[in-house]
Formats: sequence, structure tokens, C-alpha cells
Amino acid sequence: MSAAPVLPAAARGVPIVALAGNPNAGKTTLFNALTGARARTGNYPGITIDRRTGPWKAAERAVQLVDVPGTYSLSARSPEEQVAVDAILPPDERAPDAVIVVADATALERHLYLALQIVETGRPTVIALNMIDEARKIGISVDEAALAEATGARVVSISAVRREGLGALAAAVDAALAQQPPPERDPEPLDGALADDAREVEAVVRAIHPDERSAAIRARATWALLSLGGDELEGIPPQLREVVEQVRARAEAAGRDLDRELIEARYARIDRWVQGAVKAPVGGARRALTDRLDSVLTHPVLGFLVFAAVMFVLFEALFAWSDPLIGLIEDAVGGLQGLTVASLPAGPLTNLLVDGVIAGVGNVVVFVPQIALLFVFIAVLEDSGYLARVAFVIDRVMSGVGLHGKAFVPLLSGFACAVPAVMATRTIENRRDRLVTMLALPLMSCSARLPIYALVIAVIFPAEERVLGVLSMGALVLFTMYALSVVATLGAAAVMRRTVLRGPRPALVLELPPYRVPGARNVASAVWRRVKSFLVDAGTIILAITIVLWGLLSYPTNDAVTARFDGLRADAAEALSGDALAERLGALDAREAEAQLPHSAAGKLGHAIEPVIAPLGFDWRIGVGLIGSFAAREVLVSTLGIVWGIGEEEDEESVPLRDALRDARRDDGSLLFTPLSGFALMVFFVLAAQCMSTLAVIKRESGTWKWPLFMVVYMTALAYVGALITYQGGLLLGFS
Repeated sequence: MSAAPVLPAAARGVPIVALAGNPNAGKTTLFNALTGARARTGNYPGITIDRRTGPWKAAERAVQLVDVPGTYSLSARSPEEQVAVDAILPPDERAPDAVIVVADATALERHLYLALQIVETGRPTVIALNMIDEARKIGISVDEAALAEATGARVVSISAVRREGLGALAAAVDAALAQQPPPERDPEPLDGALADDAREVEAVVRAIHPDERSAAIRARATWALLSLGGDELEGIPPQLREVVEQVRARAEAAGRDLDRELIEARYARIDRWVQGAVKAPVGGARRALTDRLDSVLTHPVLGFLVFAAVMFVLFEALFAWSDPLIGLIEDAVGGLQGLTVASLPAGPLTNLLVDGVIAGVGNVVVFVPQIALLFVFIAVLEDSGYLARVAFVIDRVMSGVGLHGKAFVPLLSGFACAVPAVMATRTIENRRDRLVTMLALPLMSCSARLPIYALVIAVIFPAEERVLGVLSMGALVLFTMYALSVVATLGAAAVMRRTVLRGPRPALVLELPPYRVPGARNVASAVWRRVKSFLVDAGTIILAITIVLWGLLSYPTNDAVTARFDGLRADAAEALSGDALAERLGALDAREAEAQLPHSAAGKLGHAIEPVIAPLGFDWRIGVGLIGSFAAREVLVSTLGIVWGIGEEEDEESVPLRDALRDARRDDGSLLFTPLSGFALMVFFVLAAQCMSTLAVIKRESGTWKWPLFMVVYMTALAYVGALITYQGGLLLGFS
């Protein structure tokens, strides 16, 4: 916590105003209301928590508003809280000229703790009493003048959702910036041994920062005593580290809980503020309604059943509601490809545009309906106050495998698509818990795996085959794949929590916010930010890799093969016309793609990896499919269509493709696709990291290539071992 001199705002260029507050205080809603659509999103250095900044006019003064991550205090206990601390008290960068602390007017006792700490730093501070309209409805009134006198900060009542009081807030911030530095206030006196501890640390802080004022010195001393311990003492001045260690050791030897004493002293001060400035009724109808709802929604059984019903609606939305939109996007991409083919002469450039660029863009945009729907649900559930209740209920189950309660929604969303599910892990505050979740959830059977399951099951199991005369064999196999994915996900999370991401799992500490009707503007803003982030960041990487994969599957070509098929096309042009010619040329294109494949880079790679994948029951043609499906798992279907000369437009329902695979033979004449080899292939795709979209979004969310590459390595190894055990174990047991 280094010195950050407070200079007059006029001498520092455009003033910086930090917007701080507890989670669920309405800080983001206020930020959106103040900056509108002009906000810019980046990342805080070293961590992928959004750093949102935007221009704002405080009265007639232009300022830069910075949205600080939600935190309960300046005593950092996690990397996320440290980001918030550094944004308000930056160790190296310019400190904010003023701080707006957003406090929930319906729960001031909790929210004023952070305000107290910020006031103690000596920063010009404005306390924005948000949700004042809700407070008035339940009989709470706040004497702004009395609270301002007690805290030394300017106090303004606002409603961010209704956009009430924003003019008064702007005027208060303008006045705070004009009055730098703020008037000196004596630190609140402490009692007994705690006062002696504080004075001892203050003496060292004063020697390090001789120009600091008394309030700031007290703030630094209490921050050091409350925040620093163990590894957190690294990187601060050695004399401060030494005195903090001595004071804490002496307190521990005396049987004192220093943290508790400091926190109780602060809350005693807050209680005096509230008693002098706030009038509130005891209990009330709203409290009774909240209690009745919580008795159901947080109940171990009823709460889980309600959540299951909510998840059913979410799945229906992600699977069914998004289908028409996805179909429209796919039709639009297909139409654009057809228009491009008709408008440009045949050749490599046209192929690149059609199968590389346009297909790559389609691979990005096709996810947008699912991403948007998922985040509409998450934003509504979060803003309504329900998501916090869900995390409380599910945490009892998830903690057994080392997962955070808030991981449940992203994991379930992984059944639809891992891309929005990874983005949904942002609701998990702790970085380690978030990483465990995003690295395990790609094992959940997403909808992209479904075409593969459908194709392989149709090839190896007759539709009429049933188990116990009721359940079809195909349905049983499909259920097995989904069950395997859940077991693998939970198992991977448990292993990572005890190895590479080992560490104490923080207890689930939740503030259960009051139930509210979500604001449409806030929901729309949250959804747009996340969709835009996906399109810009993940989409760039997806497009690039798609083009590379197209090149691997298309080049180099064999001149003799090209000449032979050019001759066949010429013969067809002489003998046929109209639709018959078009159909014949399409068939020749498919056959040429099959003939050229062994000569392409992907074909050569398929032959190269055949010795490695042969123990799994796969040959080089399936190997080519594995390479092609790196772009997206469902690409396996169209890639196999190319390999067997059926054409790129085939899907899992294509009878010619299913027949071709059913009749496919190995070099020794035996069937390639048997129940055993087909089952091994499905197991491989349950466990493999065949999705560059997920890779890109994990890189974006983690801020480094380290974790997505780790995911690729562990999932590929797991897939190989799983398929190997399935195939070789089946052979040993006499299956074929």
C-alpha cells in the first residue's frame, strides 16, 4: 500500500473517479446509467476480471469513471479483492481523484464497512445510497446531512435503476473534486491494547510516508494489521513487515484475535453512524415475504427441486429455443457460400473464401443465440437475487468434489455448449475455483457431441434393437455417454483440486440480496457486453484456426488426380446439361476430394498417426476425422463425408454416409465400424478437447495460454486412455 499523493484534479488532467461497492449494491447498474453505451472494457493487469472505464460528466466536469470489482472490504483475502484494493489504492499507477461508494440503502450496516475503509484513506469520497426508492417503500429513511457529518463524506440518495438522483450525484462528485485535498479529520480513537498496536504500526508507516496525513496513516496501519499475513507480507517494506509480524505474534501469544478486534471496532463506529442517521421499522411485510421465499428456495430438498425446474427451462431454451435462430444463421452462411461460388470463378481463392473465411465466420456466429440466451437467464437470475440462493443450496453437493456452489450453473450449461458455460464461470469470485470449473466443464457432453453420437449409434446399432424389450440400445448408449461425461467432469475437478490447483477451498460466503425485479436495461447491457466479448476475442482465434484447418484438408493436391477429374468433368459437360450436369459435377467434386485427401497435409498426418490410434480401433481415415474435428467436434461428420467421398454437406442423418461407414473395411477386409470400435470412438469424443472455440474462450477468460494448453493435454491423454481401455478391454472380454 504505497504512497499516492492527492493532487488537485485540475493539475492531473482528466480526473479519475473510482466506482466501488459491495457485490449486489447496484454498482454496475449505476455505471451503465452514468456512462451509457460509451464504456470501454479491458482487463486488470495479470487477471481476467473486466476493467470497465467510461467517460462521464460530473456537472460540467469531464471525468473518467472506473468500475471497480465488487468487494466487501479493502482487506484483500483473494486475488479478486486485491484487484479492487489496487484499483482504489494503486501501488504503482495513478490513484483515483475521488471514489463513489455505492451502498444499498436497505442494508446500510453491511455496506458502510467498505465506505468507512475508503473514507479512512483520505480519498475524496461520495457515498451513493442506492435503491433509496426500495428503502422508502419499506419505511427506511436516511438523514443525508447527519450521515455526511458522521462519515466526513458527501452523501447522496439515488436509484440507479430509475435513474433518480444522478444529477445530485454528479454535483457531489464535482464538489469533491474541487475541494482536494479534503479537510483533515482526526482518526477514530481505539481502545486498550488495540490502540497500542495501531500506534506502533502507525509510527513505522509515518516514517515510510512522512507526507501522509494522520487519517491516511491510520488507514495504512489498520490495513496492514488486518490484511497482511504469511505470503501477503512479501513485497512490502521490510520494516513494516517486521512490525506487523511482531504485533500479530504478540497478540496471538496473549490469546487475542486481532482481526476480530479491528472489525468489531469498525462496526461499533458504523453502528453509531446508523443510529444517528437512519430510521427503520422493525420487521415488516417485505421481510416476511423474503423469509417465506427463502424457506422454500434454500430448503435442502424443495430448493433443489425448484432449481431443477429452472434448469429444465434453461435447457429447453438452449436446446430448443435457440434452434430456429441457429438454423437461420446456418442458412444465411450457406446462402452466402452459394452466392460466393456463383459470383466468383472456381479456384483456390474462392475455395478459401467459401470453406475457410465464410465457414470460419459461421463457426463463430452460430454460437451467438446460445450465448445470448444463457446470459439472459444468468443476468435475470442474478439480478433477481435467486442465483445466490442456488449457490447456497448446491454448495452442499459440489463441495464433496472440491467445486464451488456457483459452479453448478456453468457445469449444467456445458450440456448445451462449453463456450457460454466457460464465460458463465465469471460468477465465481475465487480465481482457483473458477479455473477448476472452466478446466473441468469441457468434459460435459455438449450439443456438438450429439451429431457424433447420433451418427455412430445409427451405424453400429440397428434402430429396432432394444434392451429388456422397452429401451432402445441407442438410447441406452446415449445415456451412458452423458453419464460418463458427468462422472469424468466431477472426477477431473476432484483431481485438479488436489493436485495442480491444490489449496484450501474458501467457504461459500454469500450475501443473500433482497428479491428484485430485474431491470431490462441492465440485463440487455450485460448480455451485449458478453456477446460482443465473445465475437471480438474468441471469434478472431476461431476464424484463424478454421482457415488453417481448411488448408490442411485441401492442400497439397496431386496433379495426376486433378488432371483425371478435370477430364471427367469435361466428359460430363459434353454429355449432360442442367440439373443432371450440376448433380454429376457435385459428385465428381466429392470423389476428387476423397482422392486428393491422402495427398493433403491432413491425409499425410492421418497416415502418420495411424500407428498411434490403431490400438484404439481407428485407422488413418478416422485419424483424418480427428484432425478435422479439432475445429469443432461436429466437424467429424462432414470430414468423414469427405474421406468417404460423400460430400461436405452430409450430416448425422445422412443415409449414404451411414451406409458408407457401415460398409467401410480395413486393409484386411474386416469391418472398420463395429460396436466395440464405435463405442471407443464415442468415448474418445466424450473425453477429448476437440473444440477450438472452448480453447479460445478459456484463453480469454484465464488471460494466458497456460491453462487452455493444459486442458488440451490432460483431456487428450484422458481420451486416449479411455478409448484404449474401452477397445482393448472389450477385445479381451470377447467383444467385437
